[in-house]
Amino acid sequence: MKKIEWCKTKSRGIKKIDPNDNLSEEYLENAEESLEVLRSIHKTKSKMWLATTKYYIKYFAVYSIFMKIGIKCEIHDCTIALIENLENGNIFEVGTAKTLEKDKQLRIDNQYYLKNKEVNINFDELAGFMLFIREALENLDEDRIEEIRETIFPSKKDTEKQ
Repeated sequence: MKKIEWCKTKSRGIKKIDPNDNLSEEYLENAEESLEVLRSIHKTKSKMWLATTKYYIKYFAVYSIFMKIGIKCEIHDCTIALIENLENGNIFEVGTAKTLEKDKQLRIDNQYYLKNKEVNINFDELAGFMLFIREALENLDEDRIEEIRETIFPSKKDTEKQ
């Protein structure tokens, strides 16, 4: 939770915004489109683009949940920390943050440091992840969204009690 609090103090860190179903759907569509792009890149065997596209498929998908909840975060490490926090609240499957962190590091290694590391692509697993995200989005009603927002941004009266 310390990292989350630190992230909330940064200008591009975790911010509370109005929930936005349209942006949520657009991020999910970007993730689905990126999955199709990954299929064509897979034929080229470009490890840089495989790593980058695989990471952004997952990143866009989880960000679609953030938009539905009304959370903005432009620091990837903070986004991952928030995912880890929300694994405990059954929003994301346990291990999602760890997997996304590994994918992020592989992307950085292959994209910026040209390490050309092997990229494991499992299309069934990615499709399952996308399905999980779509179902999670469908299960987020107003009450659940407010409950999640309250855990991340507790009201002043709740923080004064502690």
